[in-house]
Amino acid sequence: ATFVKWGGAMRSSDADSIKWANLKSPSRAAQKATRQYGQDFSRVTDFCRQSIYFDSVQDLTCCLRVITSDPEVAVVRVKNRLDPQYDSAESAGFRNVLVNLRVVTEATMDLGVETHVCEVQLILKAMERIKNDDGHRKYISFRNLRGE
Repeated sequence: ATFVKWGGAMRSSDADSIKWANLKSPSRAAQKATRQYGQDFSRVTDFCRQSIYFDSVQDLTCCLRVITSDPEVAVVRVKNRLDPQYDSAESAGFRNVLVNLRVVTEATMDLGVETHVCEVQLILKAMERIKNDDGHRKYISFRNLRGE
């Protein structure tokens, strides 16, 4: 697998492997903070999120190694939903590797955002069918039934 730095990703020939997500809407962030975190907005870690899709577990693992070894990245948490011990009922059958991280560079420190936690979802392309628009609508219904 070949990887490019985030700044060069939009110009990369593999840019179609990245799903450029919008920021979480204020209404959904408030809903999540209320439903899951007792109105503690500091615990909502996916205001800013991206997804990267992979053909194989090996490529996904390689990317995870690159992320965790990057000196400009402080990994806060890795949630391995590919682990056979993970109860996929928690995520309506969806499986991925979720990485919460902070980008700590001179630029982020100058802006005062180096403590902001972002989310990167590492997803196998085989799971992409579930995360399409229809699958996401089903997940929203599932999440709402659970009160999340």
